[in-house]
Amino acid sequence: MIAPEPHALPDLVRELHRQAAPWLPAGQATRLRWGPPVQPGVGQERPTVVSTARLNRILEHAAGDFTVTVEAGLPLQHLQEALMEQRQWLALDWPWGSGADGEGAGTLGGLVARGMAGGLRQRHLGVRDQLIGIGLLRTDGTAARAGGRVVKNVAGYDLMRLLTGSWGSLALITELTLRTVPLPPQRRGLLLQGEPQQLEPLRRRLLAAALGPELLDWWSAPLAETAGQPPLPGLLLGLASVSGEAIADQLAAIGSEADAAGVRRLELDSERLEALRAVALGPDQGCGPADGPRTGRWLLRLGVLPAEAAALLADPLLAGLRLSLAAGSGLGLAWAEATQLPTYRVEALRRRCRVLGGQLTVLEQPAAAGLPAWEDAPSRPLIEAVKRQFDPLQQLARGRLPGVHTPSGLSR
Repeated sequence: MIAPEPHALPDLVRELHRQAAPWLPAGQATRLRWGPPVQPGVGQERPTVVSTARLNRILEHAAGDFTVTVEAGLPLQHLQEALMEQRQWLALDWPWGSGADGEGAGTLGGLVARGMAGGLRQRHLGVRDQLIGIGLLRTDGTAARAGGRVVKNVAGYDLMRLLTGSWGSLALITELTLRTVPLPPQRRGLLLQGEPQQLEPLRRRLLAAALGPELLDWWSAPLAETAGQPPLPGLLLGLASVSGEAIADQLAAIGSEADAAGVRRLELDSERLEALRAVALGPDQGCGPADGPRTGRWLLRLGVLPAEAAALLADPLLAGLRLSLAAGSGLGLAWAEATQLPTYRVEALRRRCRVLGGQLTVLEQPAAAGLPAWEDAPSRPLIEAVKRQFDPLQQLARGRLPGVHTPSGLSR
């Protein structure tokens, strides 16, 4: 892995372009094994990884405008700590595998490149909606920029959304401008447990409420059990407000409905709520090279239509899987050890997600499994056309183009 000084980065990218050498953009390299394996170039034993780890500064925090501009290699944990001094935060979940304090969360550039969001998107939307400016290096070393450093900015092409979720396949992200929000002074939570058909009416009511929750996640029964709760599916709610009385009124109203529906409820103070959210982050991720050995576990990203999430939770295919699924979007993560989940069940679960209007992406899998990380998207021709415009020599993240299934041994 190469981690050049900021002033040397453009020259390095230009030299790689001159050689037509394949390479992989990275931050701290904490999640390079997620998704399809990256194919090395001819004569290479492993892919060349170019890290932005030394691009790690906060360039500007306009606290009064609630925006912050950072270099892409800045760790998410360091940004949150700095924003907290001004009673602000970036309203995003820690990525899976971060640890309770976010130490393994990785960099801002990596977060944008993966484009994933957790339960907090219920109120705050995802990372692409909080991104208002971006700087990047194209594969030929040309620097480009889109958006700006103010919220009301419509200048240029919307490269922010295009680069979000691109998995390093289009360009190297170098700089980001993001929205911040005030830290809520009051937070409480509630865990509701019962059968999915009992919880579904409560989910619909909470999503339609004028004052909805900040967080609303489905939990599978095994995940609730690992958190020290009885093995029943659940809904984890997070409530945030400037008023403790307002939260108490919300909890009382939701509790009455829960009692009427016959579901179990557990009120949570802010510390207990954060402890349960940490359980849904899974085990610590751990770092490794892009071509390192596959882990002995499954990590799956599931998506279904939100109205079909209860049907997914009730499906026997989820037996033994720890699953946290955002109740408003129908997107979430599931994980299990290799011995707990045979490959045929993952294939069946992928088919089931399709029936329920969604998809399944394999982020991590045992070495012998050999499943495609993702299947072809209906928009594959458009995705490939964009790739050709941004990366005509097909240098970046060979074999890892979202929405395009590339058989092993081929690069695209």
